[in-house]
Amino acid sequence: MDRGDASIVFDEMGDNLERLDDIGDARIAAMDAQGVDLQILSLAPPGSQPLDPADARTLSRRANDIAAEAVGRHPTRLRAFSTLPLADPEAAGAELERTAGLGFVGAMVYGRTGEIPLDDPRYDDLFATAAALRQPIFIHPQIPSRVIRQAVYSGFDPATDLALATFGWGWHLEAAVAALRLIVRGTLDRHPDLQLVLGHWGELLPFWTDRADSLSSIAGLDRKVSDYVRSNIHITASGMLNPTLLRHALEVTTPDRLLFSTDYPFQQPDKTDIEKFLTEFPTDQDRDKFTAGNACSLFGIDIASRKEQQ
Repeated sequence: MDRGDASIVFDEMGDNLERLDDIGDARIAAMDAQGVDLQILSLAPPGSQPLDPADARTLSRRANDIAAEAVGRHPTRLRAFSTLPLADPEAAGAELERTAGLGFVGAMVYGRTGEIPLDDPRYDDLFATAAALRQPIFIHPQIPSRVIRQAVYSGFDPATDLALATFGWGWHLEAAVAALRLIVRGTLDRHPDLQLVLGHWGELLPFWTDRADSLSSIAGLDRKVSDYVRSNIHITASGMLNPTLLRHALEVTTPDRLLFSTDYPFQQPDKTDIEKFLTEFPTDQDRDKFTAGNACSLFGIDIASRKEQQ
């Protein structure tokens, strides 16, 4: 099985690695500079999913313990997504329960563990646990398999091949397909309380719901694909502060489904950029939902309690 992930080269570009490693004072300072009150920590791609079960269990627990320590040092500024050892589905469910007990607000996963897709029936108990614990599942982009990269994203120079397979296009299709497969598999019919999160304005999925809706009757789903997008998927901006993308998202889903995020440290919009983008919301209420209200509701964050601790 191919366990390599060429996209980790992006972690080392510029000062990314230094920023990724710091989950303390420097990160808080960067948040202050952007006007960000609270950040949810997560392990950078590819998480623990390329690893064998034993190594995945060890790395996941260690990463989660480190994140918990950081949140403990900055309880009014940080929260965390758990890293799950999906190579061992039973252990992944147990780790989700453990981290939920530590105050984690969800989990970040990828669409494929080795060659096993996220919608494989072996993960159904994990999604049942996530729904019961009210732990949203963030599906992060993932580099396509080597076979797909060779067939679809190669033929240029190495840097262009990698860019095309990752941030230029392939990453986002991988995440969209993972979410769509979960819908088509009936996961959201079996677990209607399960909430998913997609970055980058929904990873292209909201732009193609007219066609994706045709899958519903063929797959025997209870509802149209677009209905699941509006009821079970939250969409983050991921630092892409583009008013055109905002307007389209507001047309295909509701203001209650949109979340602010910066994709730190890979995207670093400054405070002026952020404030300018926020003027694009049609109402103050919609803007307030986007900047804080929706995240607080989805992730169970009590702003009042945070302010009392400050």
